[in-house]
Amino acid sequence: MKKDIHPDYHTIKVVMTDGSSFETRSTWGAEGDSITLDVDPKSHPAWTGGQQRVSDRGRVAKFKNKFGDFGL
Repeated sequence: MKKDIHPDYHTIKVVMTDGSSFETRSTWGAEGDSITLDVDPKSHPAWTGGQQRVSDRGRVAKFKNKFGDFGL
């Protein structure tokens, strides 16, 4: 392995949205830094099964109106 080309790999603290935390190793930040997550598996709808919203409903409706019965 070549020397002096790899980033520093150190321990950081990850704080979840509910306040719980754990330590992991990363190249982010410096030794002992902590990162606070805005979205994590405990709060994101994709993992919790909560309601999900389609943000571009206007585009989807426009596409369906334009190509809804195309070729079928």
